[in-house]
Amino acid sequence: MATRWPSFRRSPGAEVSVELVTGPFDPWARLAAWQAARAGADSGACAVFVGTMRDFNDGDSVRAMTLEHYPGMTERALHGIADEARARWPVNALLIVHRVGPIDPGDAIVLTAAWSAHREAAFAACRYLIEELKHRAPFWKKETLAAGGSRWVARNTPAGG
Repeated sequence: MATRWPSFRRSPGAEVSVELVTGPFDPWARLAAWQAARAGADSGACAVFVGTMRDFNDGDSVRAMTLEHYPGMTERALHGIADEARARWPVNALLIVHRVGPIDPGDAIVLTAAWSAHREAAFAACRYLIEELKHRAPFWKKETLAAGGSRWVARNTPAGG
């Protein structure tokens, strides 16, 4: 059950940025650039999650992965998840950056960040972004196995996974 902060102001006008990128990106540089562009004293906290590609899945070594999406559909889903977080917690800004296309082990795949006046809301909103994204966002993963061959990943990561 989500914690609510009724004494804090809700921020329906929080800044939201959703980006899909087709090549390698530095999540820390992207975060710093976005923070600098929206610099303000309204946030006392920023919570961040960075996900990277593992070199294993379901008991097999994985050499590479291709992440596919439907342009428009995926962005709408990610904006919807951000809107839900914005409605639940008093956030000032939300950022989602997600990689698509070919990806190698160790590459950053996803960056989520939430800014708020207080850390509890920032942590909760950031966790919500990544958990809902991993569970609901329309991405399709095709893994290239180290032993040869490839396979489509049959399911999204379960909530809390």
